[in-house]
Amino acid sequence: MGSAETPKFRTGDVLATVFTGTLTERHGDTVEWIPTPGRLLDWLAVNDLAVEHCSDAELASAYRLREAIHLAGTAAATGEPLPASALRTINEAARGGRACPQLSPHEQLRWRLGDSGAGCVDDALAVVAADALVLLAPANRDRLALCASPTCQEMFVDNSQSHTRRWCDMNICGNRSKKARHRAATRPPRSGA
Repeated sequence: MGSAETPKFRTGDVLATVFTGTLTERHGDTVEWIPTPGRLLDWLAVNDLAVEHCSDAELASAYRLREAIHLAGTAAATGEPLPASALRTINEAARGGRACPQLSPHEQLRWRLGDSGAGCVDDALAVVAADALVLLAPANRDRLALCASPTCQEMFVDNSQSHTRRWCDMNICGNRSKKARHRAATRPPRSGA
């Protein structure tokens, strides 16, 4: 598992977008939130998909899935056709694992990974891929949007009543934009040169 000083992950209600959010600032100073197999294990655990082992090859598979979801989600959010290669990757990941939804006595949805409940990374990624497929289905695409931050442009689900949400995360990208606007508005005018 990761170390205590490692930053926390972004969270949210939609697993597929939380997963694509593990690579931030895609058009700026990129930040990789799962740079090691141990950090992928941490992310899976935080999202109730805990497994015990992750290899470098499984981390590479996770990256491929993440980028396929991001590519397909970006296309869906902009009204473009979904790229066939991205769909192929997502579909293969969804088929590649053994995961079964279970409702707990407290009526919480949990995923049982693997045949015995002790799953592997492929089982956990199958859950992420299945969530992405639901999100990318035609009935759900109208809620997909891209962050208005020019350095971010992360996909998110806009559940606002007016469909006018602009930021993937108001506390990060929205705040950054507000601060930049405030600095620009309060900056003294330049003297003519």
